[in-house]
Amino acid sequence: MKCALAACAAALVLLAATGCGTGENAKDAAPAHGAGGGPKEPLQTANGPIAPPAATSPLTLTLTGVPDSVQIRFGRQPRAGLLFDLDTGQVLWRRNPTRILPIASVTKIMTALVVADRVPPGSKVRITKEALAYEGSGVGVLPKNKWVGISAMLYGLLLPSGNDAAIALAQRAGKSVPGFVAMMNARADAMGLTCTRYSTPSGFTDRGNASCAADLAVQARALLDEPRLAKIVARREAILPFPIKGGKLYLYNHNPLLRARYPGTLGIKTGFTDAAGRCLVAAVQRNGRRLGVVLLHSPNPGGQAEKLFDRGFRAIA
Repeated sequence: MKCALAACAAALVLLAATGCGTGENAKDAAPAHGAGGGPKEPLQTANGPIAPPAATSPLTLTLTGVPDSVQIRFGRQPRAGLLFDLDTGQVLWRRNPTRILPIASVTKIMTALVVADRVPPGSKVRITKEALAYEGSGVGVLPKNKWVGISAMLYGLLLPSGNDAAIALAQRAGKSVPGFVAMMNARADAMGLTCTRYSTPSGFTDRGNASCAADLAVQARALLDEPRLAKIVARREAILPFPIKGGKLYLYNHNPLLRARYPGTLGIKTGFTDAAGRCLVAAVQRNGRRLGVVLLHSPNPGGQAEKLFDRGFRAIA
């Protein structure tokens, strides 16, 4: 899996798609990157065709020739990162934005995008024995062989980063986990993501599962353009009706900005494995402007993101 550096450093296009261990989890010519230049015919997977995602007008990220308006150097740098305007595509700060790295549970951004495309609201998801054999983080109380609403399962995927929810959702949307992973990679190809490859719907396994900050910026915009997903990732916590003793499921978001009540946080996704380190994809809105941050293998993703957002909003004021 390679990303041609010369091409990736050229003009990058963010596709605004409507529909990119241990611990938490325990080719191209410009504009190619994120351009959504997938095949015209529906993509074929083991489970049949899926259409490339619809797109609004693409946003362009220029990674060469324009200096960053935010200058900041951390004592301990993330391995890769990006600060960008989610609506204009302006890059305010970058560090190795096309470096391919493991991404842990940040993988679940793409899992959620594919599920939102494939499983209509109001649908049910069966909790299989395979889902209950998960490793790492999980919702933890999923009832075997019961059918659970898709909304509750997406909350379980995106707030506590449930690997059990990822498996059950993959089986529901793709008939099997390998079939669903094929859909994830097809969606990445259709979005023009040149750094991204998936081997799992959860991100628990690092081998064969990687992306880069620029590709994750594309996915962040796509998730925020999907209303039912944007609503979920913005929640600090959720109390949901659920078929367990007591009848309610209590879920809490790992996002450090939401936990700290950082002003204007729109959420998105965290991740951690030994190989990936601590990862964060986050978005914040103030005064009608939206900025995004991607940090991969950061020593302090919450603190570094806050500093980047503080500087970023001052720079665009």
